[in-house]
Amino acid sequence: MSLTLYYHPLSSFCHKVLIALYENGTEFEKKIIDLGDDADRATLHALWPIGKFPVIYDDAHQRSVPESTVIIEYLDQRYPGQQLLIPGDGDAALEVRLWERIFDQYVHLPMQQIVADRLRGTQGDLTPQRSTLNTAYAMLDRQLIAKTWVAGPDFSMADCAAAPALFYASTLQPFPTDHPHLIAYFDRLVERPSVRRVIDEARPYFSLYPFAQDIPDRFRG
Repeated sequence: MSLTLYYHPLSSFCHKVLIALYENGTEFEKKIIDLGDDADRATLHALWPIGKFPVIYDDAHQRSVPESTVIIEYLDQRYPGQQLLIPGDGDAALEVRLWERIFDQYVHLPMQQIVADRLRGTQGDLTPQRSTLNTAYAMLDRQLIAKTWVAGPDFSMADCAAAPALFYASTLQPFPTDHPHLIAYFDRLVERPSVRRVIDEARPYFSLYPFAQDIPDRFRG
């Protein structure tokens, strides 16, 4: 098998790549990386000196591909499925990339900063991060009026980014009740088979998440 994914089942950015792989039924092997294990850390650093997952190693082309966005772009180019996650049309592709960036920068990043604060016990002022989440939620609610998927009529890389970002962010900063389009979109996302599979695989590791008590019961199995 050509592709090996180095990842952890609880990692939100790994979820983004897993959703893309499952969407198109791409064949790949999995290698769980435990960052607390010296050998696993050495393996990851050998593939990507920055030492962050996910990383895919493509044996057929003898190359490591890091960074979730780049991995999905690479899969679309080298191992395309029935439906591209980044459209061939230029304008449509830009829309997908825009919303994928919005999720990564304005939902995913502040969410991770809040989680990191809890892990470190620093009790910092997280008002800016929570404000960013609220701003992003409002933008998304407007964007999703009369839309099934966030960047166009088809499920895309932007939706791959949306699922884990919103899943974890909603445990820290619940969606406002006056954002019905965002709430409905999230419900569609978590019913998507690829997303359900990722959540199911993460479930045994939920206890490691510092806000595990805030994960809704419907995801606990």
